[in-house]
Amino acid sequence: MKTFDVIAAALVIIGALNWGLAGVFHLDLVATVFGMKFGETSALSSVVYSLVALSGLYQALTWKSIQRRWYSDAAAARA
Repeated sequence: MKTFDVIAAALVIIGALNWGLAGVFHLDLVATVFGMKFGETSALSSVVYSLVALSGLYQALTWKSIQRRWYSDAAAARA
């Protein structure tokens, strides 16, 4: 499950960076990666946007349990 948490966190970071770039520089990173202009979407970019949204929802709903799991893993590693 920890791998899933890391993937979800990475996607949330990608989403945050994309929003930051869109707000400050009017640059859509996901669209640019797929060779499109700002605001354009394709099936593949829609999948990326959907995965980012689901990752954010997952992170929001499971934040406390993720923290407990990570802290207990760290404590076990020190013991």
